[in-house]
Amino acid sequence: MKKIRQILMLLTCIAVVMAAALQRDGNIWGYAFDNVEQSTQKEALVSDTMTVLDGGITRINTAYLARDVKGYGGQTPLYVYVKEGRIQRIEAQKNNETPEFFAEAATLLKAWNGKTLEEAVAQKVDAVSGATLSSNGIIGNVKRGIAYAAKNASAPSLIEQMNLSPKLIVGLLVVLMAAILPLFLKNKTYRTVQLILNVIVLGFWSGTFLSWSLFVNFMSNGVSIWSAIIPIIMLIVAFIYPLFGKKNYYCTHICPCGSLQDLAAKAKSRKWRMNNQLVKWLNRFRKGLFVLLMFLMLSGVWTAWMDYEVFAAFIFQAASAVVLILGCVVVALSFFVPRPYCRFVCPTGTLFKLSEGRW
Repeated sequence: MKKIRQILMLLTCIAVVMAAALQRDGNIWGYAFDNVEQSTQKEALVSDTMTVLDGGITRINTAYLARDVKGYGGQTPLYVYVKEGRIQRIEAQKNNETPEFFAEAATLLKAWNGKTLEEAVAQKVDAVSGATLSSNGIIGNVKRGIAYAAKNASAPSLIEQMNLSPKLIVGLLVVLMAAILPLFLKNKTYRTVQLILNVIVLGFWSGTFLSWSLFVNFMSNGVSIWSAIIPIIMLIVAFIYPLFGKKNYYCTHICPCGSLQDLAAKAKSRKWRMNNQLVKWLNRFRKGLFVLLMFLMLSGVWTAWMDYEVFAAFIFQAASAVVLILGCVVVALSFFVPRPYCRFVCPTGTLFKLSEGRW
């Protein structure tokens, strides 16, 4: 009976994320809610794939060519301008990426300028640190556009889709260590090392973590498995592990934010003493905040709150001042209060609790 209740709660959480995706974007898993509108949009995109402009310039629109290539917030379509077999420039089209993070990734757009199509096909471009998914979306779109322009519009190979950069390989190794080793290894030294790796590799280097923004983006636009393999493993740990008795596993062993708070707590042995009444009040605050945010999101009043979760502070190059200040406050409090954000604020953590049948 307990297992059935847990599964029902997990399905309820999925339904809430689905409703949020419909409210914000009108899409579920990349398909428009209005099939007629979707069909019309598809026809328009196909017809606009290649356009010959004045001056002998050919414009390639990757919106249809790379419809299965996803960034952080969904598709990241581009215009690729080619003249006499050489790339003139690449422009971004409208997308649902977080503007600050996409601005960082968009610095890649100049990397192919002046290259011949053959040179561009062979060129290796690495993702921008802290904006990996958006970067992969841009790189994937450029590859499809170049392939089409070169009359070789075949789908990329599995290796090309995986984009095996050092960042992806190291990040995948770290997340697999965190997902597997604590199941068998109980060692304080190892745990400290894992916490450090979570913060440095998954947090600051890769900028990979679970958040409401990620959930809604994936639900709305679908996901490219290989480019998002690390967050997919995180999702499995967060939502599937609890079905087998491993509750709170992601928050305890993988989450970069939780890991940073734990490291701060290790640096100071004396903590503030909090009476039971204060802890109860703070728990009520967390629950009340969650209910308020769900209302704002599902009613469509304010969905942008998802961009202000503290996790975004790891991508400090593009994070807003509000998020950076919040991140600093959380770290400072963590020296005196164990996991203050996780215990008394985190909307993502509250969703995990609900999916596990807790509150």
